[in-house]
Amino acid sequence: QVQLVESGGGLVQAGDSLRLSCAASGRTSAAYCMGWFRQAPGKEREFVAAVSWSGGTTYYADSVKGRFTISRDNARNLVYLQMSSLKPEDTAVYYCAARAGLVIYTTMGDYNYWGQGTQVTVSS
Repeated sequence: QVQLVESGGGLVQAGDSLRLSCAASGRTSAAYCMGWFRQAPGKEREFVAAVSWSGGTTYYADSVKGRFTISRDNARNLVYLQMSSLKPEDTAVYYCAARAGLVIYTTMGDYNYWGQGTQVTVSS
């Protein structure tokens, strides 16, 4: 079992930056792909970014490519999502997710563990 706790959300203005963190605990000795997803009001949860266990492979949704950066610190069991040039359409609850394995996963159904989410609101 892995427990995930997100932090770092908040209210920002368009164009601002924000960094989300995800702290993992529990069975963290195994290799996990980590991902970020988001869900806006009235919309389905969507993929944002993912990083492989080694950190060497990352993948982004087209909507955030070039603005968001995912990274991880395995020694501290932390995953980050650095968000820049934020837009009002980035407003959503952001979820951290984990899936055991060495490769990268981009589909919600591939992930076994989820955090509770952190709210990001971008005002225009």
